[in-house]
Amino acid sequence: MFSQGRGVVIAFLFLAGVINYLDRSALSIAAPFIKDDLSLTATQMGIIFSSFSVGYALFNFFGGMASDKFGAKMTLFVAMIVWSLFSGALVLAVGFVSMIVIRVLFGMGEGPLSATINKMVNNWFPPNQRASVVGLTNSGTPLGGAISGPIVGYIAIAYGWRISFIAIMIIGLIWAAFWWKFVKEKPEKAGDKDQKEDMNLIKESKLKFTFYIKQKTVLFTAFAFFAYNYILFFFLTWFPSYLVSARGLSVKDMSIITVIPWVLGFIGLAMGGFVSDFIYKKFLQKGVLFSRKLILVSCLFLSALCIGFAGLVTTTVSAVALVAASVFFLYLTGAIYWAIINDVVDQSNVGSVGGFMHFLANTAGIIGPTLTGYLVDTTGTYTAAFLLAGGLAIVASLAVIRFVKPIIKPNEETVA
Repeated sequence: MFSQGRGVVIAFLFLAGVINYLDRSALSIAAPFIKDDLSLTATQMGIIFSSFSVGYALFNFFGGMASDKFGAKMTLFVAMIVWSLFSGALVLAVGFVSMIVIRVLFGMGEGPLSATINKMVNNWFPPNQRASVVGLTNSGTPLGGAISGPIVGYIAIAYGWRISFIAIMIIGLIWAAFWWKFVKEKPEKAGDKDQKEDMNLIKESKLKFTFYIKQKTVLFTAFAFFAYNYILFFFLTWFPSYLVSARGLSVKDMSIITVIPWVLGFIGLAMGGFVSDFIYKKFLQKGVLFSRKLILVSCLFLSALCIGFAGLVTTTVSAVALVAASVFFLYLTGAIYWAIINDVVDQSNVGSVGGFMHFLANTAGIIGPTLTGYLVDTTGTYTAAFLLAGGLAIVASLAVIRFVKPIIKPNEETVA
């Protein structure tokens, strides 16, 4: 897994994920300060949270297409520079409208990340390692969320919330410079036997992008990913404010407590792909989708139960524990959506189809935060928002059982 320069690729993609969530979650940590500084309501703050996903979801798709056309290396290089600059530009915000504009542009920069990571993994790793590598590289995202709490919280208290975004911008630009210098688009030589065989299969089975986006397996994997993102964006955007406003914690205590779910998420995301690949190797006769669905259905369902009950408990400790458990189970599924795309799509379409799936999934980031802000303003509590997130994920996990199946390609046998 780490030979022939693959370890360098894993390290850079992992760090890209850390930076991705370091800057993305910084807004939620700084939200109590920003809300007071700019005199914003909960509904307005929810719209600002959602505005990120307008640009983000759109460029999930365009970024995936760009990685197929221009290469994952170039696409991720440009994306990192753009999102870092607009992370720093947040210090220029003077009110509600300017915050929205900057966050949309910031989201456009971050949009290509996941699809380009998936494309890079597809370029460098054989099929029996891809879920493991996707999980390992993407596990940098919850780690970035974990460290953002103490870092951004401390800087915001000591120096003001704007300074934290400047620091994150500098980190991103440094990463981009090293990425361009040290990482290649593909291995210089063909990989192991499994990878060579996979490349031969790709040449024989190349199909049009439009074929894949009409398949139920792709569409319902996207629906499950939508439910995943609904819970994730609820946690990412509103959980810090929930701890402060509904549970009465100080910003300092909130910044520390938010680390707990993120650490569990890091463990879950790193483990999920390895567990799926292990099951795949042990039950080869059942096909690769069996291992993917087993993890996806069971863990998304458990995550849904935990987040739903978190809205019903009466103590802060139990609420934090349930949210942490929900994030852990949620992130166990994090690599699986991408693994399914890698399993059923030829390499020339992996970026585009993965980006399309990610685009559909991230409309949850547009809907969820705004809807949560509205529910909080109208009901005065977070209970309905917790229950809605859990209910949606239960429906999605059941849909995966019914609709995610091997894709039958024209003039070919069923692909497992």
